[in-house]
Amino acid sequence: MLISTLRWDADDGWSAPFPDVDSPSTLVLAFGPSALLDEPGPLRTLVAAFPQATVMGCSSSGEIDGDSVNDDSLIVSITRFESVRLTQVHLEVPDAAGSRQAGEQLARRLLEHHPDLQAAFVLSDGLGVNGSTLVEGLTAVLPPEVIITGGLAGDADRFERTWVIVDGEVRRGHACAVGLSGPDLVVGFGSQGGWEIFGPERRITRSEGNVLYELDGQPALSLYKKYLGDRAEGLPATALLFPLALRIPGAEHRQVVRTVLATDEVAQSMTFAGDVPEDSLAQLMRASFERLVDGAEDAAERAALVPPFTQRNGNGSDNVAAFDADAPMLAVAISCVGRRLVLGRHVEDELEATQSALPPGASMVGFYSYGEICQVGLGQCDLHNQTMTVTTFQERSAGALHEAA
Repeated sequence: MLISTLRWDADDGWSAPFPDVDSPSTLVLAFGPSALLDEPGPLRTLVAAFPQATVMGCSSSGEIDGDSVNDDSLIVSITRFESVRLTQVHLEVPDAAGSRQAGEQLARRLLEHHPDLQAAFVLSDGLGVNGSTLVEGLTAVLPPEVIITGGLAGDADRFERTWVIVDGEVRRGHACAVGLSGPDLVVGFGSQGGWEIFGPERRITRSEGNVLYELDGQPALSLYKKYLGDRAEGLPATALLFPLALRIPGAEHRQVVRTVLATDEVAQSMTFAGDVPEDSLAQLMRASFERLVDGAEDAAERAALVPPFTQRNGNGSDNVAAFDADAPMLAVAISCVGRRLVLGRHVEDELEATQSALPPGASMVGFYSYGEICQVGLGQCDLHNQTMTVTTFQERSAGALHEAA
């Protein structure tokens, strides 16, 4: 397993020549600004250099390169596996209502190519796709032992346009996934927040999908503005500082966090990155620097631990998988744009904490997002907001895996 990381920016071009590692087992991940919709030349150059590889990526609200964050750059991770099989699938999602069906179709296409599928890494448009129902579709079809992680594309704090890479081109309104399987593949994951709840708990009395209209029978937007005070003038961006914690009917023990993507003054409504079901109980959240940084470190520690479950290997037998602390490891960090706004100039503190919790052989790339996809512990995979989510990939020798007792 060989890993290279490159960076492109308008002033300096590419930071190094492309490595000679093109193959069907090469995974290329690229994260960059929404402006590449207008000037996609660097991405096209990258795609042309790796015609056999799986090239996947999306727009960001900041590109993560190790313990640094960049804007208006293109961060690229190039990983050549030895025995891991890769398959990429994608489809257009014309509107948010079709997100669950899109998730189901992506999952079926992955299983057609990978009956022994171990992991699915998912990226989607961050504005036109309902992330929570996309994940519902994926989990409805994929076996429970398949690890699902990923995120929603970002656009700084503008919320205007996002993209994913589809057939080597940047496209809006799409969702894509890469499936991974192989006898020596080990995948880990971790997701943590660091936010605290405050204020009264209110019931969602009117909503449609990911659009919230009323809380306790009152117009949602006007009520929300009362809490924001002077910061209400900066909506929707300032809403990232105060997400909602939801307890959903039938699963009150499980808390999910939702971030505002858009507001409608006429309807007095707010549009979120995922569903906000009626009868859910909602409370405002806020964060401190220390809690966010601690949460990021905890997510990385969880992703680098021996996975707390048995993975199905590429030969069809069960193995207890373990990471090799000295071997190369690809770590993909996806953190919410709201965390970046709260941390401000201290944003690299959470990246330093994340990187320090990973093994010495880990190469970390990623992006700031409009939503994070991950399961928590052995629980169900969900769309999260305001979390740091880390996915780790490593290729071990067959001798490093031992059969489960």
